[in-house]
Amino acid sequence: MVDLLKGIRVLSLNHFLMGPVGVQFLADLGADVIAVEPPGGAFQRKWGGADKQVDGQSMLLLTGNRNKRSLTLDLKKPEAVVIARQLIAKSDVIAENFRPGVLDKLGLGYEDAKKINPQIIYAAASGYGPDGPYVDRPGQDLLIQALSGLAMITGSREQGPRAVGVSAIDHHGAALFAAGILAALVRKARTGQGCRVDVSLLSAALDLQMESFTCYLNGQRPDDVRQPGPLAGWYYGAPYGIYATRDGHIAISLGSLEGLSDALGLPIDQRIPDEEAYRRRDEASAMIAANVAKRSTTECIVLFEARGIWHAAVNDYADVVADPQIAHNKNFQVVTGATGTPITLVSHPVRYDGEQPDVRLPPQKLGAQTEEILNELGYDARKLKDLYEMGAIGAADPHHSTNKETSRK
Repeated sequence: MVDLLKGIRVLSLNHFLMGPVGVQFLADLGADVIAVEPPGGAFQRKWGGADKQVDGQSMLLLTGNRNKRSLTLDLKKPEAVVIARQLIAKSDVIAENFRPGVLDKLGLGYEDAKKINPQIIYAAASGYGPDGPYVDRPGQDLLIQALSGLAMITGSREQGPRAVGVSAIDHHGAALFAAGILAALVRKARTGQGCRVDVSLLSAALDLQMESFTCYLNGQRPDDVRQPGPLAGWYYGAPYGIYATRDGHIAISLGSLEGLSDALGLPIDQRIPDEEAYRRRDEASAMIAANVAKRSTTECIVLFEARGIWHAAVNDYADVVADPQIAHNKNFQVVTGATGTPITLVSHPVRYDGEQPDVRLPPQKLGAQTEEILNELGYDARKLKDLYEMGAIGAADPHHSTNKETSRK
């Protein structure tokens, strides 16, 4: 079992994607993550892609909520706020992704949390940062893709801007969220000092484009940063890009343009020297595209492998799921879900001493550990009954499972 963060408690007041996925990373490493949700459930329980659910569990819930305990609190009730403050006192981290200022109004913001627990690490994820001219704008992945230039650079000159096919900024932001919290935990272990950690989708989007912006800010500034033809980006020389074959597509990465010309059997008088791969990239990529299109993907792979040209067939999701390296790495794992139905999850992406973190708890039913957590705070059955009746806590599903381990299929 990977338990690098055993003994660390994280109070998670997160919803949607970036926040839940970020603290899920910590939960995978053994942290006790208590996910606080309103009695009706957080947003991720009610929405998910592909118009599909598993026993009422949304895809978004399954994406970012494993290895967490579920606690229902109605933070509009003063009694629930009291419980949240008690948990802050006993936690190492409070992580939230409400709009800036929301928790301050409830008495649960950074200044309040510091008074309760001076060593607390307060991690806030937001759309644009804790302040500034956009602080009140809705922050969402697609909107930030548009604002940050990511949709433009992903688009083509022929077809215009295009969104990345996944919530790339949410996921990168989640990784930065986890990294910031881990850095703060290291300092706390060394000095006992708490920390405020702020991560925004906007900053994550720019960080995701670091290479491109560094080229833009320090080198040429083209009028159009959209992808030119089959090339993968404005700042790449030929042949770096994706090309249509007779029966599919192939990516051509690093390698000699002259060597690629040799592999494709181009006439000597049509070949472009390597030192002109950027200046004449449009011409070179068009010539490569015309010749690759005459061959099957398999034929291209054989030619490129023989001459050391870096390449890869462009897979669809069915190919990815069947890929032998992905199976070897155990990037997908099937576990028994909270309802008893098998679910397939994307695995934690890092190994520790060769070991992959396990799924101790599948994404839980709403409020599955509410009584367990409040018992740990000293609440007895009578007090729990009172809290239920006043609506400060939500009734847990009577059929939920609180098993500490889940079997791997």
